Amino acid sequence: MANKRKLGRRTDHRNAMLRNQVTSLFDNGRIETTVTRAKETQKMAERMITLGKDGSLQARRQAAAYIYKPSTVQKLFDEIAPEYEERNGGYTRVLKMGPRRGDGSERAILELV
Repeated sequence: MANKRKLGRRTDHRNAMLRNQVTSLFDNGRIETTVTRAKETQKMAERMITLGKDGSLQARRQAAAYIYKPSTVQKLFDEIAPEYEERNGGYTRVLKMGPRRGDGSERAILELV
């Protein structure tokens, strides 16, 4: 992924934030965040669902290395990925909500389709 958005954070902080957002997305089905964060989180979430569709031990280990909670990895492989078995990508959508009240940053909802 050559053209990563930096999101105004150091690499370790940015990676931790994206991992947390992907974990929350799979736990709750949708998250509310800024548009740029949603687009970056969307990339990783789609990748994780693709691993879930593969279903191999290697794919499970790769997902477990990225997602913080083992229960979320289990949910990804047992519940979320089988829903998208017939679908070739496009597992999530970003819905824009308008500006945030405090700083005017563009908000969005990222949800599983």
